[in-house]
Amino acid sequence: MARLGESSDLLNGNAPRIAGHYRPNVPVTLFEGDRLDLLRQLPDGAARLVITSPPYNIGKKYEKRLGFEEYLRSQRDTLKECVRILAPNGSLCWQVGNHIGKDGEVFPLDIFIYRLCKRLGLKLRNRIVWCFEHGLHCRTRLSGRYETILWFTKTDDYVFNLDSVRVPQKYPGKKYFKGAKAGQYSCNPLGKNPGDVWTIPNVKHNHVEKTIHPCQFPIELVERLVLALTSPNDLIVDPYIGVASAACAALLHGRRTAGAEIVPEYVRIAKDRIRHAFEGRLRRRPLGRPIYQPSPTDKIAQRPARQLSADSDQLVFSSAV
Repeated sequence: MARLGESSDLLNGNAPRIAGHYRPNVPVTLFEGDRLDLLRQLPDGAARLVITSPPYNIGKKYEKRLGFEEYLRSQRDTLKECVRILAPNGSLCWQVGNHIGKDGEVFPLDIFIYRLCKRLGLKLRNRIVWCFEHGLHCRTRLSGRYETILWFTKTDDYVFNLDSVRVPQKYPGKKYFKGAKAGQYSCNPLGKNPGDVWTIPNVKHNHVEKTIHPCQFPIELVERLVLALTSPNDLIVDPYIGVASAACAALLHGRRTAGAEIVPEYVRIAKDRIRHAFEGRLRRRPLGRPIYQPSPTDKIAQRPARQLSADSDQLVFSSAV
């Protein structure tokens, strides 16, 4: 992993590290206010990557719940500005889940966002499924354990650095068994393509990155996209920056970043996390760390005796019937 500022000019000169309004020579723009007010400060084609997780319009404390059509209009307005600031060889990544209606009906936001982006001339390259194992348990439907990232490009000529995001193969010792390459290793020595299904822990109560933000996404999720879709010194924009997970991912790999947030407390936390990233003391889950699997002998992985007793009683009752 690149260190902060490696192979970049982020820390050169006497310019401040964080600015409240967009300045191209400052590593971080953290704008306290509406995302459109920030986006309108950026010139056409300035960003190599626009990446965000927008509000889902489900009534979280940082958002005002809107009528669904009004919500989609606000997303269209945001996307329109994002397309304007996107470089011709740049990418736009929109990470979304579901909007849940007041009657419990599920609206998959990626379907609606796809339509908006197509109307704006973008081309879908991947629909990435982000899987996680923990979350709220539903009572009237299956519990949701995935969200999606829609990766769009502006043109057919776009930045894609596959080698920077390869992952270990399942069978690295596999060899060709016939043909001209018989006996040679068949795997790419740098690893395999990570595919479009990513299992990365979400930020819950015991996650090292957890803050007071209720819908924080993990830095690791953004890092893959930063490495694959940008180069050092590129500008990465997050219109709904929250507590700056995307900004931290950008800085850790020598990119510039800009984002907007309307909640003052989140801005304060974002500034702290950005400073920690600059200073090399940001608390985060390392990119590529294997997901923890408890041992069968761990107490937390064993069923309590009272549950085993209840199962035994139920088995005896069923046999008698």
